[in-house]
Amino acid sequence: MDNWENKEGQQLAQEAANCQEATAAQAPAAEAAPAMEAPAQPAAPQQNAAQQSYVQQPFTPGYSAPGGYYGQPYGATPYNYNYNSAPYTPGYYGYTPGYTPPAKAPAAPKAKAKKPHKFLRFMAAALAVVLVAALSGGITAACLEDSYTRDAQQMQSQLDKNARELEQLRRELSALNGQTPSLVLPSQGELPEGTYTPAQVYSACVGSVVFISNQELSRLGGYATVGTGSGFILTSDGYIVSNHHVVDGAERLLVTLSDGRELEAKLVGSDNINDVAVLKVESDEPLPAVNIGSSSALNIGDQVMAIGNPLGTLTVTATVGYVSGKDRPVNTDGIVIDMLQTDAAINSGNSGGPLFNMYGQVVGITTAKYSGTTNSGASIEGIGFAIPIDDVYGMIDDFMNHGFITGGYLGVMVSSIDPDAAQAYNLPVGAYVSQVTAGSCAEKAGIKVEDVITDLGGYPVQNLADLTRALRNFQAGEAVSITVYRSGEYLELTAVLDAKPVS
Repeated sequence: MDNWENKEGQQLAQEAANCQEATAAQAPAAEAAPAMEAPAQPAAPQQNAAQQSYVQQPFTPGYSAPGGYYGQPYGATPYNYNYNSAPYTPGYYGYTPGYTPPAKAPAAPKAKAKKPHKFLRFMAAALAVVLVAALSGGITAACLEDSYTRDAQQMQSQLDKNARELEQLRRELSALNGQTPSLVLPSQGELPEGTYTPAQVYSACVGSVVFISNQELSRLGGYATVGTGSGFILTSDGYIVSNHHVVDGAERLLVTLSDGRELEAKLVGSDNINDVAVLKVESDEPLPAVNIGSSSALNIGDQVMAIGNPLGTLTVTATVGYVSGKDRPVNTDGIVIDMLQTDAAINSGNSGGPLFNMYGQVVGITTAKYSGTTNSGASIEGIGFAIPIDDVYGMIDDFMNHGFITGGYLGVMVSSIDPDAAQAYNLPVGAYVSQVTAGSCAEKAGIKVEDVITDLGGYPVQNLADLTRALRNFQAGEAVSITVYRSGEYLELTAVLDAKPVS
């Protein structure tokens, strides 16, 4: 306690001295500080005998007395202790009113060492999230792109189908009106109103005619051509129409365009009874497609043009003639087909090519010719045949959209009975049944050979073409009524139509 009280006195003395020095330093040099009277010193207290043994020292600012006693004058040390080992520190805590010791700077927190394994786990987790997000985004984008592609393809397919249906309706309407409207030709654009010249039709349509090679594997390696024919481009995306007998049995089909390009073709579907086939080629650019006309609107004497590849070497040859007859029953390999007859020259290699009217529209598929001599030795010349486009367009449309014929299939082979034959044999005009397929719906319905079909499902049948068109109005699985003439009487039969077998 004694040392603590002595330090208190020393502190006050030092602070007083500091204040006097600061005041003297701030006073102007020119003005001397006025003399101040020293205050009266209080009388020294009486000391007892014990205190007389210590020497009393006068107060001196800055003096560090050996000790000090609280409440006694400086220099009076009642105890003989000496705490001068610790020097006086001005502003010592507790002696200056309002004094606050300087705040102790907080110790810097110890940095925690980062654990490498936790950091690596964090980075691995972050990288995994990024990879999952990127993969998910890529999969989503791919799925969306694939979805958009499929939707676009389905939409385009539906638009093409609608266009073909509209074309079919247009042709049927034209047939009812007995007119053939003018259309835009595929290469030339719209030509003046009226009938076009053969030169104009050829110039506009030759780019749509193709040469077809039926090839098989050679023993020496590669492919060898075993047959040739013609065809025409039906749609700009590569559908091609030809004859069934041109592509039958092919191991490879090679299509040559009018500009010399060669494209490998895939067989989409074919029908041996109607001798029609549909191929598909892939091209980087749209192909020049034909326009379809109406074979029913043709009249005997109308001018027509055949473009094809006769003999397999005379490419894109044009021959011009006239319609010589309609609904001619032609037997090819035991199958009877009603055809258009023309005197336009048709030779081997022309098969499958288009027959154009003078509006530049396809009205038939060239397929056969009569040649040789009659029993009397007369030469046969100028008799060519083409399949009417109206009779097979529905099948072509089925092949393009489904790959097979969706229309009803009866399972019979028939030929037309024209009015002259009907009168000669005392039969009605209609479709004469020459063969019934075993197990077909026709056999199940009770149709027999030598029956004459005169009506199918409410549609009058006077020839093969009428029967073919009537069947287009029904789908496989539908039940239809069939009227047949047999042994002098008419019978009403019912058949549940089959689906056309894939040939």
